[in-house]
Amino acid sequence: MTFLNPLLLFALAAAAIPLIIHLFNFRRPRRVDFSSLAFLNELKKSTMQRVRVKQWLLLALRTLAIACLVLAFARPTMTGPLAGTLGGGGRTTMAIVVDRSTSMTLRDGGGAYTDQSTALIEALLQDMESGDEVLLVPTPADGTLPAFYQNPASALAALEELPIGAGSERLTEAIARASQRLNDRPTVNRDVFVVSDFQASTVSDSSSFELPDGARMLLMPLGTDGRGNLAVSDVQVLSQIVSEGQPVRIEATVTNHGQDDVRGLVLSLNLAGERIAQATVDVDGDSQTSAILTASPRATGWLNGTISIEDNAYLFDNSRQFALHVPEERSILLVQGSGAEMRYLRLALSSELSEGAARFVTNTIPETALSSATLGSYDSVILAGVQTLSSGERAVLQQYVEGGGGVLIFAGDDMELADYNAWFAEAGGGRISGVVEGAIDGAADEAFAVGVFDQVDTDHPVFEGMFEAMPGGEAPTLEQPVIFRSLAYQAGSGNEQTIIGLSGGRPFLQEIRSGPGSLFLFATEAGASWSDFPVRGLFLPMLYRSLVYLSAGGSVMGDEMEAGSSMQLLIQGLESGQEVRVVDAQGATFIPEQRNVFGGTVVTLEGGFFLPGTYDLLAGDEDLQRVVVHPPATESDLALARPEEMREHLSGLSGIDVGVMEVGLTSGEALGEQLRAARTGVELWNVFLGLALIFLLAEMWVAKQFRPEAAE
Repeated sequence: MTFLNPLLLFALAAAAIPLIIHLFNFRRPRRVDFSSLAFLNELKKSTMQRVRVKQWLLLALRTLAIACLVLAFARPTMTGPLAGTLGGGGRTTMAIVVDRSTSMTLRDGGGAYTDQSTALIEALLQDMESGDEVLLVPTPADGTLPAFYQNPASALAALEELPIGAGSERLTEAIARASQRLNDRPTVNRDVFVVSDFQASTVSDSSSFELPDGARMLLMPLGTDGRGNLAVSDVQVLSQIVSEGQPVRIEATVTNHGQDDVRGLVLSLNLAGERIAQATVDVDGDSQTSAILTASPRATGWLNGTISIEDNAYLFDNSRQFALHVPEERSILLVQGSGAEMRYLRLALSSELSEGAARFVTNTIPETALSSATLGSYDSVILAGVQTLSSGERAVLQQYVEGGGGVLIFAGDDMELADYNAWFAEAGGGRISGVVEGAIDGAADEAFAVGVFDQVDTDHPVFEGMFEAMPGGEAPTLEQPVIFRSLAYQAGSGNEQTIIGLSGGRPFLQEIRSGPGSLFLFATEAGASWSDFPVRGLFLPMLYRSLVYLSAGGSVMGDEMEAGSSMQLLIQGLESGQEVRVVDAQGATFIPEQRNVFGGTVVTLEGGFFLPGTYDLLAGDEDLQRVVVHPPATESDLALARPEEMREHLSGLSGIDVGVMEVGLTSGEALGEQLRAARTGVELWNVFLGLALIFLLAEMWVAKQFRPEAAE
């Protein structure tokens, strides 16, 4: 027997009050002997014995009455099989947390876990009486407010309509949601039942929760064993320069959640619906491994791809989707500085030269128009000899870079170095200390180079695929331009690297990363007065590759999120009043929450619309971005928590003694009896209140009717 208000048991001390009063009435009278009354002594002795019996009887009745009143207010409750034989225990509200995660689609000797959970809940509903109600709380949450059902048939119909959810939710979060709904229920008994396979990953959190006063919780674990599982856990596009017909390197990661080693696992790469590559890997138990597959896109635009493994018992992680962006053309904004020589840049970006490997659509503006330009509508920006950058222009450029844009900077005459240094500092870069010029030989009137290419980071993505393997493992070399003048740039402590370095330690090409975007700084101008770089054969491929790399926005993949989570995207270049909409693979449309901020529009993606799959973000007819939603990674680990571990863990979080019912393969009548024994509870406050009234009535009768002092 348990008490719903155990603190009131301290009031049992009040049961000592009649005893204290009784003891104070035992005052010994003063003895006075009369010889003439000696014959009355025997009569007095027998009468006092009867009076003492009355007094002890009154003491017992009063003490029992007070004790029963205290126990009634403490709300004693009897649980277990005996309680079921004592009759009804008042109205009951059952909150049933129903696991509808993807792991519940597995099966064991008792059938599919979902079918077993339905049978368990049906047995619970059979014990509902008039006035009882049931609350079904699915996990993961489906975004709706759970309703109470007073009819078992209605509750069972609602149970059968609960879909398998793709989101990830801790069991404690679902229990907390159930507890909040129980707090305001007027019923006497409030019980929480948790029906789940109890994956270890779902009960490993430490978020405490509170149940209503007097509520009980019973765990009903399904599944007779855990099992190993192989999952494609990650896919990354390693190539930063992606073009139609050019090889793309894709890395796939496979995780083994079991203890057994797996040998010769086949991975298949599908791109745009066509299988184009395969690889074989070995995965040790409880570990992960990666493999690199190579594919050449045969189309442009957003291409859907998957990495798949052979069929496995758990089907939801046998393949992983990704989105690859192969631009058909790249939009370039060319900002021309005052007096800057532009003929080489214009020629290089012309449609005649850029039609092959990368098609560029270029818009040229003077530097005075930079402040009014909409940078977000361009894939990358070229600053060619721009002399000054106002604070507003620096803010617009930095916002563009932080949103994933790329800026290519060429030096020029009369550059205001303080403006550039202020921008570099905000981007986390270094500073330009000045301009280095070569010496002039008066006799020959020839300019001497200020430096030559000394160090080249050939592992940088901008050089990907440019060099063939050199015999003997020698490092490849670049064509050496003659440089007469160059910027003296000193790297800072931020995220930057020297792609091409000059002798003397100065960079020729420096990358400064700021968020998902980057800045490329060439130490010479785009004309021929600082160097002969623009007329060298190296100029064209370096320019193209730099622009393709910068226009990738830090990634050539679509954005990714897990089902049940949320993410925010900054969309740049939208026209005023344009609305972003989300379209799934089946054509269903969703209008997400969006707000205008400085530099673009922030779009928030969350809610039940985002099930695993691919989603396009559109503005008008323009395809802005593709988002891939993956199943929860925690569902891939099929290891089950032990019942005793679950009980101790949830008891510690809730502060109550949590019960566990070993379901196993129990079925039929035995299951119903086991459930009734586990959940039945009868409140006995009315019994103790009735006993208190009986004791008080008996005390009144004894006090008035039982008069031993008047007996013969």
